Amino acid sequence: MDLANRTAVREFLLLGFSGAPWLQQALFALFLAVYLLSLVGNTLIIFIVLVEATLQTPMYVFLGNLSFLEIWYTTATVPKLLATCLSKGVAISVPGCIVQYYFFFSMGATECILLAVMAYDRYVAICSPLRYSLLMSLQLCLHFAAGSWVGGFEAPLLPTILISRLNFCGPQKINHFFCDSDPIFKLSCSDTFLAEALGYTCSSVVILSSFLLTMSSYGNIVATVLRLSSLEARKKTFSTCASHLTVVTIYYGTIIFAYVRPPAKYNFTIGKVISVFYCVVTPLVNPLIYTLRNKDVKKAIKKILAQKRFLLTRNRQEF
Repeated sequence: MDLANRTAVREFLLLGFSGAPWLQQALFALFLAVYLLSLVGNTLIIFIVLVEATLQTPMYVFLGNLSFLEIWYTTATVPKLLATCLSKGVAISVPGCIVQYYFFFSMGATECILLAVMAYDRYVAICSPLRYSLLMSLQLCLHFAAGSWVGGFEAPLLPTILISRLNFCGPQKINHFFCDSDPIFKLSCSDTFLAEALGYTCSSVVILSSFLLTMSSYGNIVATVLRLSSLEARKKTFSTCASHLTVVTIYYGTIIFAYVRPPAKYNFTIGKVISVFYCVVTPLVNPLIYTLRNKDVKKAIKKILAQKRFLLTRNRQEF
């Protein structure tokens, strides 16, 4: 059919996960609980880093940025995911879909860069401890953090512009819970080759380069730790790195599987399941790992709680 005779699609319908009503309700409860815990956990980390002077160091500045990022990263997709669990489909306008695409991939790229920067920070701290304050000053740390945000939001800009110029003529159903790249391309009646190629190239470059830089930093850390004479020092360092590597493994493992592959290989069912891990699970794992396995953060939480209790006790005594 000629393009001029087709009816332009003005909105898409996100289908989400299909299943029996009881399964949909169970998924809604599960995803809502994880989402709320993620918001609370990441907000708590930001609050602690801001109010506790001892945590205002490069490592925790990066962690605060990561937590702030995770709040918006998960908020870009999870509300629509929750809505699809309560209905057979959720409408989203074509411009709204493209905006969601841009912000989702911008924050995803920012997280890739930020994880690489955090790995470099740990590499300098462990491999060159005497030069750490020189190589990773607070000012340089802020520049790294700002650069991560700028680079992340620039990366998907051109692919997004190309997608915004595509024509969509039906069908309008997106077999996903958010506006991911492949489902959008499947619905276009324009030539998507350039947009797909550029999007695939940008995502592969950002993901693989940041992943290799991250792994290079941790590889050097492992080599340095193995040379330590003290068994206790090795255990302590490995314990710290293990928490970081857990986050890196979950996040990079899923996004490499999802985006570093030819577009023709995309499977919508598997894609939706994999997306749950980097959209829902990882934003919750970050605060859990960085708080439960970090003595400094746990100490700061206890200190803040003790101060709150002291103020409450004093106020009661005054009245």
